[in-house]
Amino acid sequence: MELLWFIPSHGDGRYLGTTKGGRSPEYSYFKQVAQAADRLGYTGVLIPTGKSCEDPWLLASALAAETERLRFLVAVRPGLMTPTLAARMTSTLDRLSGGRLLVNVVTGGDPVELAGDGLFLSHDERYEATDEFLTVWRRLLAGEEVTLTGKHVSVQGAKLLFPAVQKPYPRVFFGGSSQAGQRVAARHADVYLTWGEPPEQVKEKIEQVKELARQAGRDIEFGIRLHIIVRETETEAWEAAERLIRYVDERTIEEAQRVFARYDSVGQQRMRQLHSGRKEALEISPNLWAGIGLVRGGAGTALVGDPETVAARLREYEQLGIRYFILSGYPHLEEAYRVAELLFPLLPVNIPSSSIRGEVVGNEFFPHVIKV
Repeated sequence: MELLWFIPSHGDGRYLGTTKGGRSPEYSYFKQVAQAADRLGYTGVLIPTGKSCEDPWLLASALAAETERLRFLVAVRPGLMTPTLAARMTSTLDRLSGGRLLVNVVTGGDPVELAGDGLFLSHDERYEATDEFLTVWRRLLAGEEVTLTGKHVSVQGAKLLFPAVQKPYPRVFFGGSSQAGQRVAARHADVYLTWGEPPEQVKEKIEQVKELARQAGRDIEFGIRLHIIVRETETEAWEAAERLIRYVDERTIEEAQRVFARYDSVGQQRMRQLHSGRKEALEISPNLWAGIGLVRGGAGTALVGDPETVAARLREYEQLGIRYFILSGYPHLEEAYRVAELLFPLLPVNIPSSSIRGEVVGNEFFPHVIKV
């Protein structure tokens, strides 16, 4: 089980939908979160992409110098960058970080934002472009000279002079809930990502993508993107979930949902269906809570509960075939510690060893170890 954390490069805070308890998206804070994740034993961090975020490539390159083991899941954007440029960026960051780059393929789901970036392709056309993009990108990083004349991507005699550390290239993560997205993922991805949907829906996706990958003669792994609200007791956890949205009013929900309604992303549509824009009945599956999606785009669900319950829910996803768990919590610095302290001992993950933990008792001896 691989547990990754999240760099909140679009802002962070104790509550959603308000400036109260809010934190500015500053490099010094990103550095704290990254170094905490590195020290605690998370295997990597996802850096989000889009106009509301700091640039993930620049941020990853800076944070790589501030960390030792942490890997960085960074987005390539077909249609917004060429595959040759993306290949050079990939090889450079992989070398500079000592082989710690992971690649997240993001086609985009907001036609308005994409138009602002100069991309005017329909939903399925974007996946056509992504297919051609990844064909060139993968072959370049594998050391080939590439000539391709496609509908969206054309290159002639393309070469990559400086290779990546990881062979043939860093692992490719790919999310896409539509049939078009799943077909491209099956052809190119190493890890297919889903947002945190109820287990039966995740199981259906896994079976669909596995079959598409089998038809393409490939094996594929799976990952999931979830928020976590874990406390020492179940009651405390649900109280924390309610506090997170205590300042989210109906007007804020309506404004956020109006934006999400214009998305042609099937994944975003599925997230909206889980809560229907209402604060009632947000527990959509045992311990799976859709409150975050009321105002946040992308991943909008959280596992809520005490450590034993949340760990059991994560193991349920693992049993379906999920290996990579990309987690987050508000605020991200404190919750990185809370999740590691409460959940890591209950899960099959590698915890960094330390002979000294906790404050010395009575200026004389170290605290006793309490086994969970």
